[in-house]
Amino acid sequence: MRDRDAIYGEYFRRQAKTLKIEEVVTPPRSPWQNPYAERVIGSIRRECVDHIIVLGEHHLKCILSEYVVSYNNTRTHLSLDKDAPKCREVQTKECGKVVSLKRVGGLHHEYCRMVA
Repeated sequence: MRDRDAIYGEYFRRQAKTLKIEEVVTPPRSPWQNPYAERVIGSIRRECVDHIIVLGEHHLKCILSEYVVSYNNTRTHLSLDKDAPKCREVQTKECGKVVSLKRVGGLHHEYCRMVA
């Protein structure tokens, strides 16, 4: 599924056809036609870049790579019964005190138990 961006030229279409990929082109000016991409972009905006002043492409790549790690390792997801995509082990009181670890430059936090 793709939009009508000019970057998808004839070369792209030939490659897709060679790889036996069926293209589905969304209607003009209708971003809601690709709900998966829009959901990811919305999450990135709401939870990350709307709260940070981006200083350039390299800075943005660093922020987004940290966000992806946080999103997959520590962020809870309702569709996964409030677990993260990468399952975490249950930590008991014997594991130590609850501490806060900064993620994405302090924008998000991970809470875990550590021995003091």
